[in-house]
Amino acid sequence: MEIINHDIIVVGGGAAGLRAAIAIAEEAGSRLDLALVSKVYPMRSHTVSAEGGAAAVLHEGGEDSLDLHAYDTIKGSDFLADQDVVEAFVQEAPGELIQLEHWGCPWSREPDGRIAVRPFGGMTVYRTAFAADKTGFHMLHALFQTSLKYTAIKRYDEWFVTRLLVNEGRVVGLTALDIRSGTMRALTAKAIIIATGGLGRIFPFTTNAAINTGDGMALAYRADAPLKDMEFVQYHPTGLPGTGILITEAARGEGGYLYNKEGERFLSRYVPGRMELGPRDIISRAIMMEIEAGRAFDGPYGEFVHLDLRHLGEELIDRKLPFVRELTRNYVGIDPVHEPIPVRPVAHYMMGGIHTNVDAETPLPGLYSAGESACPTINGANRLGSNSLTECLVFGARAGRAAARYALEAAAVRANQVEALANDEERRIRERFLNRQDGTERIGHIREGMQRAMERGLGVYRTRQGIEEAVADLRSLRERFAHVSLDDRSAVFNTELVNALELECMLDLAQAIAGAALVREESRGAHSRRDFPERDDERFLHHSLSYYTPEGPRLSTHPVTITRWQPEERKY
Repeated sequence: MEIINHDIIVVGGGAAGLRAAIAIAEEAGSRLDLALVSKVYPMRSHTVSAEGGAAAVLHEGGEDSLDLHAYDTIKGSDFLADQDVVEAFVQEAPGELIQLEHWGCPWSREPDGRIAVRPFGGMTVYRTAFAADKTGFHMLHALFQTSLKYTAIKRYDEWFVTRLLVNEGRVVGLTALDIRSGTMRALTAKAIIIATGGLGRIFPFTTNAAINTGDGMALAYRADAPLKDMEFVQYHPTGLPGTGILITEAARGEGGYLYNKEGERFLSRYVPGRMELGPRDIISRAIMMEIEAGRAFDGPYGEFVHLDLRHLGEELIDRKLPFVRELTRNYVGIDPVHEPIPVRPVAHYMMGGIHTNVDAETPLPGLYSAGESACPTINGANRLGSNSLTECLVFGARAGRAAARYALEAAAVRANQVEALANDEERRIRERFLNRQDGTERIGHIREGMQRAMERGLGVYRTRQGIEEAVADLRSLRERFAHVSLDDRSAVFNTELVNALELECMLDLAQAIAGAALVREESRGAHSRRDFPERDDERFLHHSLSYYTPEGPRLSTHPVTITRWQPEERKY
C-alpha cells in the first residue's frame, strides 16, 4: 500500500475543517506539511445548508454583553454546558465573525453600515449576524477561497477515511479510500483533526444531507477516544413534511408565527414569554403536544402545523428570507408571501460528539476535533440556534493552533509504524465487503430498520420501553450487518461500498445514542423522558462518556464545569 507522509491531517472540508486548516497554515507556515481530506469537494460540505446566521456580540455596550451571550447559551443548554468553555467561546466569537468579513463574507448590513443582527430562539437580544438566509453558503465560500491562497494545504477530495491508525497510545495516521479510483492509501501524521460534521442520517426524517453519517465520530470512537453526551439529539421545530428540508429559524426571527388548525398561536401555552423565539427543544415538544391533542393539520406525510410569514410582506421576505421562498416554491408548491408553510419537528443537530476540551484536544494524544463532530460542551443538552456556525469558527481555529503546536514538537512518524495497521484495514474491507460471496443482507434494509428504530425509540419524546426496544433492534441489526452483501465489486466510484462503510459508522453511533439515553433517567434539554419528566441535578448534572466495545457502548460520567452561573429552573 502506498504511504503518504504529512505532519497534520484535517478530516472534513466544511467550515470547521477549513478554519482549522487556515489556522495551521497561519500558525506554522511552511514548517508543517498539511493535508485536508474530505469525502466530498469542500464546497459541497453540509455547511452550505446552514441558513439563519452566526451568533456573536458585535455591538457590545448597548443591550448586549459577553456575559449575556454566555448566560443565554448556558441556560439554553439546560445547565449542562461547561461554563469555562462557553466563556472562551463568547469571548472569541466576535473576532471570528469580523475576520470572516475581512475574508469576504457578505454579511447583511444595517442602514448605518454595521453588520446586521437578527433575533434567534433563546437569545434575549439581537445578536445573530446573517447573510440573508444563505449564511452557511457564504461563510463556506469565504473560507474555501481563503484556504486556496495557502500552498501548504494539500487537498484530497472525495477520499473516505476508514480508520485512524494508533501506535503506542498516539495517533500516527489514517487509511483512506480514494473513491474515484477505489485505491486504499495510508497517510501518516503527527496530529489529526476530525471535522466531519453530524450524523442526522441515522434518523429517517432529517434536515441533514446524505453525507452526514457520523464518520468522524465513529473513527474516534473505535480508536478509543470517548464520545460525550450522545443522548442529546436536537430536533428542529420547522422542517418541511416529506423531505425534512429545513425552514430556517430566521423565518421566526424575522417575525413568523406558528399556528395550529384552530388558528391559535399555540406557543402561548408552552413558552408565553418568548413565543416563536423560544428554544428549539421546547418548541419541538410543543408541536408534538399539539399533534397528540388533535390540533394539527393532516397531510400526505403526516401531521403538521403552519408557519405563517404572510404578514411580513413580499419585500421583507425577498430581502431577508429569499431562500425560504425558493425552497417552499420548489418543494411544496407554496409561495410564503401568499400561503402558510406546513412544518413539523425534524432531526437536525447533535449536541454530543467526540470528547474534547477547550482547545479541541481529545484524550487520545495527537487527535483533535471541531465542529459538530466534536463535543467541547458549549451546547450541553440543547443548542441555541446560530451558535453552531460560530462554534465551527472558534473551535476550528483553536483546533488548528493546538494541533500545530503539538505537531511542531512531536516526533516524526515512521512508515513502519503504520504499514502493518494499514494493510490490516485494507484486508478487512476487501474480505468483509468486496470478496464476500455468502452475504444475505442488503444495506438498504438494515439502514431503514435502524432509522425506524431511532425514530420510534429516540425521537422528541422517549420512554424506557421505547429505548430498550431500540437497543434490542439495533443489536439485531448489528448482527445482520455482519452478513451484508454488495452487488458492486468494482473499484471506480463504488458508492455501494461507501454506503456500507457509512452504515457501519451509523450503527456504532446509534448504539451509543441509545445506550446513553437509557441511563439518563431525567428530562433535560433535548432528552425528554416521559417516564422521568423532571430534570434531576442531584443524580444527572454530569456529562455521559461512551467508550467503544464490540458488544456496545461502555458508559461512564464526566463532571460539568460551573464557574459563575448556578443551575436554576429553565423558564422562558
